[in-house]
Amino acid sequence: MNFRNKHRWSIILTYCIGWTLAFIFLSIIRGIGATEDGAFDFDFKTSVLYSVIMGPIFGAISGYAQIYINERIYKRASARKLFLIRISSSLLFILILILISYIIIPPLFSVDISFIDFVVDDGSLPIYIYVFCVDAFMGAFSQINLMLGGSNLWKIFRGKFYTPHEEHRIFMFLDLQSSTEHAERLGHLKYSMLIRDCFNDLGVVIENEAEVYQYVGDEAILTWKLEDGLRNQNCINAFFNFKNRLLKKQQYYKENYSLVPFFKAGLNDGVVAATEVGKYKKEIAYHGDTLNTAARIQGKCNEFQQELLISESLKTKLDLKNNHVELLGDIMLRGKQANVQIYSVSNSILS
Repeated sequence: MNFRNKHRWSIILTYCIGWTLAFIFLSIIRGIGATEDGAFDFDFKTSVLYSVIMGPIFGAISGYAQIYINERIYKRASARKLFLIRISSSLLFILILILISYIIIPPLFSVDISFIDFVVDDGSLPIYIYVFCVDAFMGAFSQINLMLGGSNLWKIFRGKFYTPHEEHRIFMFLDLQSSTEHAERLGHLKYSMLIRDCFNDLGVVIENEAEVYQYVGDEAILTWKLEDGLRNQNCINAFFNFKNRLLKKQQYYKENYSLVPFFKAGLNDGVVAATEVGKYKKEIAYHGDTLNTAARIQGKCNEFQQELLISESLKTKLDLKNNHVELLGDIMLRGKQANVQIYSVSNSILS
């Protein structure tokens, strides 16, 4: 199973667990010290059984809907349109809940009731409101997790980044080539649309287990835990997968921007400090010379007319038998006291 599918299954599993817990919580509220107003007298055990059965079903439906919105709609829709889509999907979700519940609950309680009476049953409205609120919460939770990236939301909840700690990571600084020229020719609005499209296509690097650390202007910073980046040469293949993605869509870029975007990248690995920063806007930050060196290496791409440069430290950890690797020499990098050996990487089997 590739990483993209693992990510999808992770979302679906989260929704299945979330909805099961939500239904169990509802069972506790309804089953302990409460009297049912509707036609169905749920005892606590039956309600929990229903929760365990229906939770995964609705979690799978809701999770798949969220994946579809994230991958097919989110990047193309305005905030207003996305809000309306979310409301519509929640109402559709409630309708599906009603249909499935109507199939299961009346036979379970041996109650003969019409569909309309079932829908407007006295005990139904609070459940509809509860389901709508839970669906809205799950959607908001998913969007916050998407904004923070990866599993960082869960790490923040655990307080992992409250105190700085060390991590060995790989960083890639990725920058649009000829960005100033493109910006002057396109104008800032059109240029912003170009960057947006490029960074949407950068999503292909999820196949290589990359985390997007930051977007800074027309530059993106990707990062991996050391073992994830080295596995299957993920940190190298991510660049060429992104490059090939842009080449496959070159007709789109030519028609809309009269150009085909090319990016240059610099990579380095090392130990960094990871911590949570910000008082009014929280984010995860990495600090250390590793990032500065990666940025300086990327800055040498134009000088050596190369699209991908890596440090010797990273090169020694990778198996680059399927790539052409060339030592460019001991290079003086701005802000560094000692020279750094830099290698160019090209001719990937992916390209």
